[in-house]
Amino acid sequence: MQIQSNTFTNSRLELFFSTMLQEIYWSEQHLVNVLSTMTAAATNTELIQAFDQHKQQTQEHVRIVEKVFDMLGIPAEGEPSMGLQGLFDEGWQVIDETEEGSAQRDVALIIAAQKVEHYEIACYGSLVTLASTLGETEVADLLRGILTEEKETDALLTIIAESKINEQASEESL
Repeated sequence: MQIQSNTFTNSRLELFFSTMLQEIYWSEQHLVNVLSTMTAAATNTELIQAFDQHKQQTQEHVRIVEKVFDMLGIPAEGEPSMGLQGLFDEGWQVIDETEEGSAQRDVALIIAAQKVEHYEIACYGSLVTLASTLGETEVADLLRGILTEEKETDALLTIIAESKINEQASEESL
């Protein structure tokens, strides 16, 4: 894949960067649907609001990543991410294996969502570093904004879990 950026010289690192960008683009596009399902499966009001807010952020992340593709002069094409697909599959499994309306399901949904957040944090952190290394400071700044939101979402999910959901789940009988 030829990158048309003014600073890119089509090195192996640039190719790796563009592949990672394609994978995170695919992931963000699919995460919108996953978050819709997780929102519908959740019971706790705060958790539902957090999932809904993150879905809106994710839709914006898709647009930002498309802007990055445009800035680099490469087509916005997704490449399936096996890692995130596995985490998405875990999310579906959690829904299938927990009781509807239970705090246990909410706990499981938070854990599944945080696994995705941690993966995204790792990806965006790496993309920011690589963009900076490649001299793409504007791209790095855009991706850093997404990274910050992913970290904030992860922290919010922890707060929601620790506020009462985990305790409620520990009190549910089999």
